[in-house]
Amino acid sequence: MAGSRRLPETWFRRGLWLIAVLFAAFLIGLGGLVVDKLPGVAPAPTLASFVDPAQAQRADAAIKQAQAQLEDIESQLETARLQLKARSTAYRNARESFNDWVATRTATAQASQDAELVSRTRALDTLKAAERDAQTRIDALEARHLDAQRAVEAARTARFALNEAAGEQLAAIQRSQELKVFGIRLALTLPLLAIAGWLFVRQRKSTWWPFVWGFVFFALFAFFVELVPYLPDYGGYVRYLVGIVLTVSIGRYAIVSLQRYLARQKAEEQLPDEERRKTLSYDLAQARLAKSVCPGCERPVKLDDPDRDYCVHCGICLFDRCGTCNTRKNAFAHFCHRCGARAIGVNADPQARVV
Repeated sequence: MAGSRRLPETWFRRGLWLIAVLFAAFLIGLGGLVVDKLPGVAPAPTLASFVDPAQAQRADAAIKQAQAQLEDIESQLETARLQLKARSTAYRNARESFNDWVATRTATAQASQDAELVSRTRALDTLKAAERDAQTRIDALEARHLDAQRAVEAARTARFALNEAAGEQLAAIQRSQELKVFGIRLALTLPLLAIAGWLFVRQRKSTWWPFVWGFVFFALFAFFVELVPYLPDYGGYVRYLVGIVLTVSIGRYAIVSLQRYLARQKAEEQLPDEERRKTLSYDLAQARLAKSVCPGCERPVKLDDPDRDYCVHCGICLFDRCGTCNTRKNAFAHFCHRCGARAIGVNADPQARVV
């Protein structure tokens, strides 16, 4: 039971789906350009636009001056530490030499060396005093260094306070602008979604169905993808609420359609065989038979059973005999597959409905 659809028709349908996708892609591109250049939306402000230039200039100058003083003190402190190290080394060497000399004098006990002892002691005291002076200078520089660090931190804190106050104003402006942009985008996408829903319900099986599906794809993409980067903190609620509404609407439509379909099928199954066959189009019947389902009730049937000519569920005739050669054939076929004779009672141009 091969499908009855013609090969060119199959490729034409694929081409129409391609047209639907291309139409949606071009609509998405155009919509992106329009939304990116929304009228009435000002450029995004910067933090600098909310900071007083005079205060910012004074704060930056204070930071620069404090930083320069800190670097100068650090340079002086480094030099003083090198001097302390040199003087400490000189004192340590002189002390070792003095100790050696005292040991030698004790061994010889010469009175003539008393004057030299006094001289060496004074020289040693001078080196020790120089070392203490270097340490005192380092202590003073370290105190200044600490004050300079505090001055830099204070200047930076003042500058940060300016930025923080400006940041609060900027955040308020950004929130207001985000709400405005979101409102405009939502006002554009919701009608598109509503139009897409109407087209899906009323026009998806019309002659122009590729454009209908293309617009549906475009509207869904615009709402559920394009709108996401611009959602405010509570914007997710809007998206999920709309998703719930759409799901409920589509679900209700599907349930109602299913109930109508079942009621229609039940009513049709009560009709005589000939009347039921007239309600089925040739292509639809062949497509259902190709799937091993009954064209009338759409329940599974065993078409490979040579003794089964009728559907066991609804009783519709599936196979009959050719009036010319008496060959068992598809009851919905227009011509006999063996002799080519036209089936009895077949309309040359049937106008049956398609379910």
